[in-house]
Amino acid sequence: MDRKTQVIAVGNQKGGVGKTTNTVNLAAALAELGRKCLIWDLDMNHGATRHFGVSPEAFLGSFEVLTGAEEPAGVILTADDAEEEEGVELPPNIHLIPANRKLEKIDQALMTQNKFIVMQDVLIKPLQRLMGQYDYIFLDTAPNATTPTVAAYKAAEWFILSAMPDPFAIAGLNDALTDIHAAQQHGNANLKLLGVVISGVDNRTRLAATILDYVDKTFSPDGKKSAKFNSTISRSTVVPESQKVGRTLMQSAPAHKVTEQYRALAREVEARIAEVTGVKLVSPAPVAKQGDEVAPAPSRVKEVVNG
Repeated sequence: MDRKTQVIAVGNQKGGVGKTTNTVNLAAALAELGRKCLIWDLDMNHGATRHFGVSPEAFLGSFEVLTGAEEPAGVILTADDAEEEEGVELPPNIHLIPANRKLEKIDQALMTQNKFIVMQDVLIKPLQRLMGQYDYIFLDTAPNATTPTVAAYKAAEWFILSAMPDPFAIAGLNDALTDIHAAQQHGNANLKLLGVVISGVDNRTRLAATILDYVDKTFSPDGKKSAKFNSTISRSTVVPESQKVGRTLMQSAPAHKVTEQYRALAREVEARIAEVTGVKLVSPAPVAKQGDEVAPAPSRVKEVVNG
């Protein structure tokens, strides 16, 4: 099946803002809708890899692909592959390219191979070989301007900014937005800001309300519509609990309100992409949620959006 692959980078130039949690659970929510998703961990701290309970040293991954030692298809983990490692359970429709600390040495490795290589372009060809195989490819980036992070800016079609209601996290958003503009001017004119996800929100605090209002007013690409997603993610202990057991929220807490917020975010992401591209995905039979009877995989149909 030939799919219209959407490549989405997720980031912020500050750590600890829920970036990886948003990547993993957004992808899992889309997978529930029947979308086939690949998460590519590009962070040397391998947060997405650990989120699934995968040992960073157990498999080949990002380092080998970026240095050309392996084809991307050769390192992708599926549910069947993950079963080889005890305690690992990838959800249906979720694949993973893992990462480990070897990414710390990626610049040295690339320069050793070819001193004329344009390191910011190392993701473009591997991604081209994956196009048509997935509905969504999520690039989980590091919270700093490493080569894989800059490469994600150069290769992605969309960017999701992730933040928490914290002044330093918002400053990181501004830095990341500057990087998006730089990528648009230097090699990736098609990169678009898909939206800003605010997670860890406690609506009882004045700080949260103030920062949410600030993001609404500041991040508006067209000067009219806020880039902030309407679906915000509440602060809850259910999030670290799911990370601890190496599961997504759809697996560990399928009926929790935060899980429902990620499902709402997934629908909002699809609606925004459809609004820009004029194409949306129709899934008459979503994949069964945890505890439901197994449903057949949905067909994937292109539908032109009117208006």
